[in-house]
Amino acid sequence: MFRNNYDNDAITFSPQGRIFQIEYASEAVKQGSVTVGLCSKTHVVLVALKRNAEDLSSYQKKIISVDTHLGLSLAGLASDARVLSNFMKRQALASKMTYGRPIPVARIVEQIGDRAQTNTQNYSNRPYGVGLLVAGVDDTGPHLFEFQPSGMTQEMVACAIGARSQMARTYLERNLDQFAACGREELVTHGLKALKESLNQDKELTVENASVGVVGWSVVEGKKGKLEGFRLYDGEEMGPLLERALAGEGTKPEPEGEAEPVGESMDTS
Repeated sequence: MFRNNYDNDAITFSPQGRIFQIEYASEAVKQGSVTVGLCSKTHVVLVALKRNAEDLSSYQKKIISVDTHLGLSLAGLASDARVLSNFMKRQALASKMTYGRPIPVARIVEQIGDRAQTNTQNYSNRPYGVGLLVAGVDDTGPHLFEFQPSGMTQEMVACAIGARSQMARTYLERNLDQFAACGREELVTHGLKALKESLNQDKELTVENASVGVVGWSVVEGKKGKLEGFRLYDGEEMGPLLERALAGEGTKPEPEGEAEPVGESMDTS
């Protein structure tokens, strides 16, 4: 990346048809720690690798609950993700107050996409330097969406974004056919295994640096049951999930205090 005459704002195209500030924002997403999302016929799972900027700091929050039926995970600038998640919470609350029902997942994703795209049409604004995986359920079933800094959104069966996410995507592509029939626990196990694929060889998943978010429908006698609200697993709650996912691999999760790659901004997660 280098400075040129076409990257002073987010509204000027280069002769090659590129908007460089959007590309720079996408680079911020690639610098963030990896997060993985998977969707089955009944549940959606978000799995994220948390990062601490130094030994003296706590691990940054990577998964955010938006509503009882909706949550997101982030890769990139945490401050930008906070702005977008607060906007989503306001829209979810407005839907309940106005229409008396939870906001459909596709609609709220479209709204944040429109908000991000508007930033590429005003000289004084900049693109959001964060990528999101949005997981939720509504009357049409479970959904997983990817949000990009350009404002583009797309529904996914499985997805991984952030640093070293290509190896996680390779695992997802290799096991894609299994996800649709997976239950809650199986989907979480696949997510943690995909996340583990993206780690450096000297790193391990622990209760300190991993978190999981799950939302879906319970299944009773083969039929859709009650809503299982968005549940965030963090800290010691991760112990049983990690043991189940890593069983048979000869890996025992232990807390660690080292930071992920040196040189990361404290705001990039």
